[in-house]
Amino acid sequence: MGTTQSGILGGRLPLGEYESNFSDLHPPLDKHEALVASDRCYFCYDAPCMTACPTSIDIPLFIRQISTGNPIGSAKTIFDQNILGGMCARVCPTETLCEQACVRNTAEERPVEIGRLQRYATDVAMKENKQFYTRAASSGRKVAVVGAGPAGLAAAHRLAVKGHDVVIYDARPKSGGLNEYGIAAYKSVDDFAQKEVDYVLSIGGIEVRNGQALGRDFTLAELQEQYDAVFLGLGLAGVNALRLEGENAEGVEDAVDFIAALRQSKTKADIPVGRRVVVLGGGMTAIDAAVQAKLLGAEEVTICYRRGKEHMNASEFEQDLAASKGVTIRHWLQPKRIAEKDGKVAGIELEYTTLEDGKLTATGETGIIAADQIFKAIGQSFLASGLGALKLEGGRIVTDAEGRTSIDNVWAGGDCVLGGEDLTVSAVAMGRDAAESINRAFAAAAPRASAVA
Repeated sequence: MGTTQSGILGGRLPLGEYESNFSDLHPPLDKHEALVASDRCYFCYDAPCMTACPTSIDIPLFIRQISTGNPIGSAKTIFDQNILGGMCARVCPTETLCEQACVRNTAEERPVEIGRLQRYATDVAMKENKQFYTRAASSGRKVAVVGAGPAGLAAAHRLAVKGHDVVIYDARPKSGGLNEYGIAAYKSVDDFAQKEVDYVLSIGGIEVRNGQALGRDFTLAELQEQYDAVFLGLGLAGVNALRLEGENAEGVEDAVDFIAALRQSKTKADIPVGRRVVVLGGGMTAIDAAVQAKLLGAEEVTICYRRGKEHMNASEFEQDLAASKGVTIRHWLQPKRIAEKDGKVAGIELEYTTLEDGKLTATGETGIIAADQIFKAIGQSFLASGLGALKLEGGRIVTDAEGRTSIDNVWAGGDCVLGGEDLTVSAVAMGRDAAESINRAFAAAAPRASAVA
């Protein structure tokens, strides 16, 4: 039996339950299961699943390769477009991307299991340490990549393949960014994020300097002086504030910090959680925090979102997952005040909302939910420091279609960019495409450089 003691405590469950609770959300397919699953694909010529994939993986081809007993070839097809295909197979919201577009939905209302098939192929290749790429001859060019998350790693790998030397700077002690610190622990088990980082770096020509933060340890201007090009894959380090009475009470925490701590914990038993938990927000971060609070032994977990179910950024699959774990999702509620006792969270006062002429409006009707822990998951923000005159809009970096910024020889991609999405797969695509743009810029400059020489 677990403990139902009030307050924020670790060890609410017997040790054995943590391992079970945080086991793989989607267990991997074995060879036979993969063959059966791949046989359901129609191998469409103009496949809608490819269009729905931000990295444009040739999905029919990689599934056909699995069906013919060639998982290694399948993995190459995936990695050619998405070098982080292993993690994307685990964390992509396939239910709103490739699998939603699958034509099997029309006939059977059940798509081909594209995500699990992608994991099967990439896992085979990584377990065998199959390296598909070798570096081109050295170009003599050096590129700085700021951020060792999905965008930065994808850019670094593609640049290294082209023969350029890359140095990655990252503020965290471990590389991986969102994949290492920002996703639910049950979506990526067995330290897979670090195994994937090692796989990406094994191409050679990439140096990683951890614990190095832009604006604190170096500036963009300094990188411009030292490198031929710079790629910024900074992610979103800031967390939006509630700006409410009681926000500083003990027990009010950022959901991203809670998720990061869980990702770094070996046993999960050392992560404290409340008996009654409220999560504010409607996206993936809110779902990940709420589900994991329940898995840690919280008695009651409630997600409060200011709009309706159909407005939530979290997919319907994720919402259903939360409900299946015992999480209550309440809609049309916005936080009004955090109640506290002796400096600690005692509850949260919420106000009902409605839409009037398309605008969210408070009704004036309020209620209180008892809680001893509140997680904020109302969005993250870009913290700009050390960027000099780089053009920003809406608090994000402005780029063109290739990832070029307003400053010569500086590119950017991922969540920090205007229009960027909070998706690993989108960040990978932007990092990859920016690397190709950098490579083209180098190629165009080469004749002039040699002429001067």
